[in-house]
Amino acid sequence: MNKHKAAFVNITGNPNVGKSTLMNEFVGEKLSSVTSKSQTTRHNIKGIVNGDNFQLVFSDTPGIIKPGYKLQEAMLKASETALIDADIILYVTDVFEKPEKNIDFIEKINKADNIPVILIVNKIDLSSQEEVLKIIQNRQKLIPRAEIFPVSATNKFNVKEVFNRIIELAPEAPPFFPKDQLTDRTERFFVSEIIREKILMRYKKEVPYSVEVEVEEFKETDKIIKIRSIIYVERKSQKGIIIGHLGNAIKHLGTDARKDIEKFLGKKIYLELRVKVAENWRSDDRKLKKFGY
Repeated sequence: MNKHKAAFVNITGNPNVGKSTLMNEFVGEKLSSVTSKSQTTRHNIKGIVNGDNFQLVFSDTPGIIKPGYKLQEAMLKASETALIDADIILYVTDVFEKPEKNIDFIEKINKADNIPVILIVNKIDLSSQEEVLKIIQNRQKLIPRAEIFPVSATNKFNVKEVFNRIIELAPEAPPFFPKDQLTDRTERFFVSEIIREKILMRYKKEVPYSVEVEVEEFKETDKIIKIRSIIYVERKSQKGIIIGHLGNAIKHLGTDARKDIEKFLGKKIYLELRVKVAENWRSDDRKLKKFGY
């Protein structure tokens, strides 16, 4: 009988390289928000994959950024912590990224020489084979001990091969979580993430990055789940933009979010959205703590 394997697999890298898409492919559920905008993932989100003889706990960490305010400092800290508590590091880049970007973070990966590193070059479908080979050679020089996989997460190319290699590298250990558990996050958390993702997709400029979403009420009955959620913004002008003329913008936002929440929870949803101003919350320690940072 094969012994049981278990590992914490931390997915790290710069914004927009496909970390969340990759994790969703591994886990098979839409656990991490996936949009074309930076800073989509603000929290460390764990997705748990179970097999008869293994359990892999994937952590999708915030993208590596140079912090401009306290929220970004908290996000960077979450990314750096991923290098300490991992059994396997999954460092994701893509074919467009400059090799030397965030060299300080790469040096930290190299110093964590007791942890296996899989380096993924994503989006290879958007580049020539010749160019991909050059990129792989450059990445190998930066992190010599890394195993490198060219991947297209959206086309599912080489994703299974990466997954199988992760299982091979996982140490023998009992499961960390119950074998039927999908994530360490609550349903409320994912509801707020879905709403925030829709805000990222529907609104422009600074507004999406000034927003935090809190689920104030989550009441489940046999037929429906009633959800009341607060959208916090930093300024009154942003509140007006979120609501829109005659409330049209927030109405469309609510419709989009409700459809995805119903799909995620598998149940009819009544969704109520409200907008409140929490001035400069991204730089306020007390408010950041309230929002879980």
